[in-house]
Amino acid sequence: MANSPQAKKRARQNEKNRKHNASLRSMARTYMKKVDAKIKAGNHDEAQAALKEAQPIMDSMVNKGIFAKNKIARHKSRLNAKTKALKSA
Repeated sequence: MANSPQAKKRARQNEKNRKHNASLRSMARTYMKKVDAKIKAGNHDEAQAALKEAQPIMDSMVNKGIFAKNKIARHKSRLNAKTKALKSA
């Protein structure tokens, strides 16, 4: 347990930031799942619209340090490939 006043404050700040980051992480994952659901439904236009909505959210999470850059790049690439495959199918 924190003993000094500044350590107690840092503990409070860390907990507050942890909860905020968890909320942002959850929101980003929800947007990714929405795109995946539209892909599984088989509708290219809806999947494309959902991906277009999710990409800026995912990019902002990278800028905030919530996710690693390459992880989001990988997810965006895979979702985009799946969405494009719907059009040809």
